[in-house]
Amino acid sequence: MFQALLKEVVDGIDGGLATLVMDYEGIAVDSYTKPNPPVSFDIQTVGAEYSVVVKSIQRASEMLESGEPKEVTIQADKVTTLIRVVNDTYFVAFTLLPDANLGKARFLLRTRVPALLKELA
Repeated sequence: MFQALLKEVVDGIDGGLATLVMDYEGIAVDSYTKPNPPVSFDIQTVGAEYSVVVKSIQRASEMLESGEPKEVTIQADKVTTLIRVVNDTYFVAFTLLPDANLGKARFLLRTRVPALLKELA
């Protein structure tokens, strides 16, 4: 459904590994993983586990009256995962190598979210 868009994001960054569209219940809508990634991981599991984190951040932002969170970045030793909120139901998770261009990854996700919204409507 979203394969072309997800592949475009991953292939647009040296060090891009995988991306997915997921709802906050941990159910993936679609995903794309680069063939033979240099790091072993499952983007479905990444999304499902981080959906809990994003929900917690949303609750905290609500309690603090700071507005809706738009983006979360989790940097680990082996991978960095960038999460971009699409709407009240969905988010996009993009996993890349730690030395990849995070600024470009943020730009790609931010500029592709409108296309995702259109497809989800």
